[in-house]
Amino acid sequence: MKTIEFVSYLQNLGVKLWIDGEQLRYRSPKEVVTPELKQSIVERKADILKLLRKAQKNRQSDGASSIQPISREQVIPLSFAVQRLWFIEKMALSRNAYNVPLTLHLVGQLDYVALEKSLNQIIARHETLRTTFSEINGTPVQIIQPPFELELPKKNLSELTPSEATTKLQQLLQQENEQRFNLEVDPPIRAQLYQLGTTEHILQITLHHIASDGWSLTVLPKELSAIYTATLFDKPSPLPSLPIQYADFAVWQRNYLQGETLFSQLSYWKQKLLDLPQLQLPTDHPRPAVETFNGAGIPINIPAALTSKVKQLTQKQGTTLFMTLLAAFKILLSRYSGQESIAVGTPIANRNRSEIEGLIGFFVNSLVMYTDLGGEPSFTEVLNRVKQTALEAYGHQDIPFEKLVEELQLERSLSQNPLFQVVFALQQSEHMKPSFSLPNLEVELGWERWMGDQMTVRMDLELHLWLEGEEIKGLCAYNRDLFEAETISRMVSHYQNLLSAAVETPEGPISQLPLMTEPELDQILVEWNNTKTDYPTDKCIHQLFQEQVQKTPDAVAVVFELQLLTYSQLNSKANQLAHYLQKLGVVPETLVGICVERSVEMVVGILAILKAGGAYVPLDPNYPTSRLNYMVEDAKLSIILSQEKWQHHLPSTAAQVICLDPELPNTASSENLTVSITSEHQAYMMYTSGSTGLPKGVNIRHQGVVRLVKNTNYIKLTQEDIFLQLAPISFDAATLEIWGSLLNGGTLVVMPPHQPSLGEIGAAIRENQVTTLWLSAGLFQLMVEEQLENLKSLKQLLAGGDVLSVTHVQKVLEKLPGCQLINGYGPTENTTFTCCFQVKADSNLEKSVPIGKPISNTQVYILDSKNQPVPIGVAGELHIGGDGLAIGYHHRPELTAEKFIPNPFENSKLYKTGDLARYLGDGNIEFIGRIDHQVKIRGYRIETGEIEAVINSYPIVKETVVVATEDNPGDKRLVAYIVPETQTTTTSNRELSETQVDSWQDIFNQQIYDQLSEVTDPLFNTRGWISNYDNQPIPVEQMRIWAGDIVTQVLAKKPESVWEIGCGTGMLLFQIAPQTQNYYGTDISKVSLEYIKQQIEPEPDKYSHVSLAQKRAEDMADIAPNSFDVVLLSSIVQYFPSVEYLLQVIENSIRVVKPGGMIFLGDIRSWPLMKAFH
Repeated sequence: MKTIEFVSYLQNLGVKLWIDGEQLRYRSPKEVVTPELKQSIVERKADILKLLRKAQKNRQSDGASSIQPISREQVIPLSFAVQRLWFIEKMALSRNAYNVPLTLHLVGQLDYVALEKSLNQIIARHETLRTTFSEINGTPVQIIQPPFELELPKKNLSELTPSEATTKLQQLLQQENEQRFNLEVDPPIRAQLYQLGTTEHILQITLHHIASDGWSLTVLPKELSAIYTATLFDKPSPLPSLPIQYADFAVWQRNYLQGETLFSQLSYWKQKLLDLPQLQLPTDHPRPAVETFNGAGIPINIPAALTSKVKQLTQKQGTTLFMTLLAAFKILLSRYSGQESIAVGTPIANRNRSEIEGLIGFFVNSLVMYTDLGGEPSFTEVLNRVKQTALEAYGHQDIPFEKLVEELQLERSLSQNPLFQVVFALQQSEHMKPSFSLPNLEVELGWERWMGDQMTVRMDLELHLWLEGEEIKGLCAYNRDLFEAETISRMVSHYQNLLSAAVETPEGPISQLPLMTEPELDQILVEWNNTKTDYPTDKCIHQLFQEQVQKTPDAVAVVFELQLLTYSQLNSKANQLAHYLQKLGVVPETLVGICVERSVEMVVGILAILKAGGAYVPLDPNYPTSRLNYMVEDAKLSIILSQEKWQHHLPSTAAQVICLDPELPNTASSENLTVSITSEHQAYMMYTSGSTGLPKGVNIRHQGVVRLVKNTNYIKLTQEDIFLQLAPISFDAATLEIWGSLLNGGTLVVMPPHQPSLGEIGAAIRENQVTTLWLSAGLFQLMVEEQLENLKSLKQLLAGGDVLSVTHVQKVLEKLPGCQLINGYGPTENTTFTCCFQVKADSNLEKSVPIGKPISNTQVYILDSKNQPVPIGVAGELHIGGDGLAIGYHHRPELTAEKFIPNPFENSKLYKTGDLARYLGDGNIEFIGRIDHQVKIRGYRIETGEIEAVINSYPIVKETVVVATEDNPGDKRLVAYIVPETQTTTTSNRELSETQVDSWQDIFNQQIYDQLSEVTDPLFNTRGWISNYDNQPIPVEQMRIWAGDIVTQVLAKKPESVWEIGCGTGMLLFQIAPQTQNYYGTDISKVSLEYIKQQIEPEPDKYSHVSLAQKRAEDMADIAPNSFDVVLLSSIVQYFPSVEYLLQVIENSIRVVKPGGMIFLGDIRSWPLMKAFH
């Protein structure tokens, strides 16, 4: 430690050093100079004397280092601190936040005249108390007013009863404190006297912080005591003249902080505070857009025994009480925020010059105490880091906080303070309530801001401590627009617990220092996890279904379009297929793929797989072939159940594909099977997103599903319920829909397989009188907005998969009072649901909709990065245990070991979700977000790394970042930011275009044109035309207008020969071709071309001149030059992979079009869409 840092450190402890001849003298507050500190002073005596003599010599030779009185005729600038407060006041942001109240309770014979005269003498003595502020050419300046007579208004409350007087007094004190100063007109001081009786008064002095600070509140009472005493006895003031005034200091400061002085100070702070993160303390309420100052306080009392141990540790480590208490506070903040870089502000008096010690004014400065708590340090190591930080900060304390903020060019926010939002202060007891007396009066001095339940705070959190006797006492002040009193009370308790543990085991890692008491731990670990209920733990899914068949054989089990299956019929069909599967070699836990869209066959298929002893693997038919290929290979599937329309979409593997339509295999017995499996056996494997770019299979037990739907606490499932089966089979919400219904005797209404519109979903709910529905968060919002009337049959509406919109939740509460709304949360790894929250009319939804409490037979633990439980209100990673837990990841033992960890609280496993959450005071859990880069879109869990890996695989891409954005509430989208590879070759571009065109070919064949026959007008087939704006089918009439415009413009050319590139379903072909002699239609989709052939074959005379070919848009090598009057490019253009590809197509088209011909680009509807694609 440098000598200058050591001396600064002593000064900030209140130790005064001076030279007496050849001796070094010091004076200090009680108990500040410990034996260890005294020894350090002795050892450094020679260096300290040398430093003090050098400083004395510099002051004598360097005018800039001494503060000299200046002429009052010149323009007087503001000090840096005052300038910041002036700007805050000008912006009207602070209201009364910078009022500094001082109250004196006076009992005895008060001389009113002497008191008033004394106050006016103090005002005359201190220019700051008669300074107003103005601006000259935009620059703020001080204007020192001549001495004036301050009137001391007197309000008589003595005629009121004691109770009435107390109430009235508090009201008047509050009103006075809330009254703002007009700093351009008003002096920054006001006074009021309240008479409570003949010999009892309250003197309230209100100062503005621009003219005072904490030190000033010790100067003013002492001067009042001296002047009042002298006035009372008709004597002159005994106070010596002030050598300088605040204006002199302001000019000196501006001159001093320049050049090398400023550079050396700033260099340290810039290096120290580079990229300093904001402290993210968990709050109870959202942060207001504009900072508020509405405060309250919780007292803190550290008993004598603990105080003694803290002092002993402090002496042993050679630090100070301030450092030890600050170290503990920083550890607390770290544990609460989950951050390792902790910055706290601490005030310093900044009265390190004798000439300013007696001034009333705004001198206090704020130091940023930054400490890195990373690396699993012990408490003593943290204490050493804090000591080093403090000493360095004291050595660079000359730069005002306001100047530092200015020089660092920080982004300013109206919602919070720059650099730090938390303050820590250890005050000397004599500075808390300075002792002074007035003749014939008993005086009790206090600050109004500490009185009553409410106060003014200028930070999110302020911990003020002081020594009082053998104890440490204090107050934790907080912004009550951010925190509840209950939260701060817990925090104060945790601070004391942590401090107590630290002094007992100072060498242990700080992560192991307990914050909570045993009752607190018992509540979050045991009481809130007491979810055990009786349910059939030994039964498999199909066994419970068969029991239900025995109970209600003739009840309707499944409804699909015009098909109805009773429980008995469903059981028989599933048995037949199960027997067939057993003959094919399905044994317990054989993985069987099922690539089937929503249908009766889907339900029969998964039930049959379970009955045969196997485990089903959902393969979504809408997935790209490449993804299905990976899943089939990864699962090593030997059997796949599918449908005729999808069998060609499946990858070519050794797996046997069994089509369940048009007829199920019915050659086998319809009797129930006997299979030797238990509820511990695997029921299904579901693939979820993977961070490496490859999906991972999650293996789920029968017991997990049974625990989800039998005798549970979050939902009522009975045979009266009608479920809508809407989720894709590859989404684990389908687990609840299917088995929640079929294992409880309900009716399962299966939606048609295509992507339904909101209207179709609403109609299905209304027509089938659906009682229980699950919706993803995004779909929930849309249905509430547009289909609320169709939801009136619902008794239970579960929504989740992402954060629910509070606005839409409140709308459901208002419009659907008979429906129980449930917010459901849970990863696939814990069988669909983990926590649920039943939303009530009186639920607190200020910040978000909680995810609730663990469902039956499920345990939840919120742990920090060291697997330690976090207190109520503190964010941690959600860990899950209980009967719903997955077996693990398929063929991924390392990932399973990483994610499924030993339970530190009992002999079991926990799943690490990667989700951030926290307990609320009532035991409900609030979801906060993801720890990693995983996001949820419309309920699907998506690893952005998976998408980034795919994009980065293209040679023209150098780097990619994928993020989820939500420009409009509820409209969450994925956006990829790409850095292109500037060195890519033309060959790479061509390969990329070919790959993307292949992808579009798959999409058009397998998804967009999958049901072309289901239209009312075959010659104007709009199948697959979805609006990019609202994701709904484009109205047919609108399509006819667009198509009609194109047809009119093309036929106006009177072409004999036309080539339409991307002819689709023939909307233009059927209108233009009859009026040409030669019409050539090409498309990449074989399905669409087959559709056109089916329409033109019945009319050979009308379409004999029409020829069709499957080819890419740029493929024109076989076409002779000058072949066509018109080359027609309609909507296909928006699917081209790049601008280069479009230019290539146009260039090739120029070659094949006749001189004077036309290349027509039509129906390129949306310029933003074009920009998005190109």
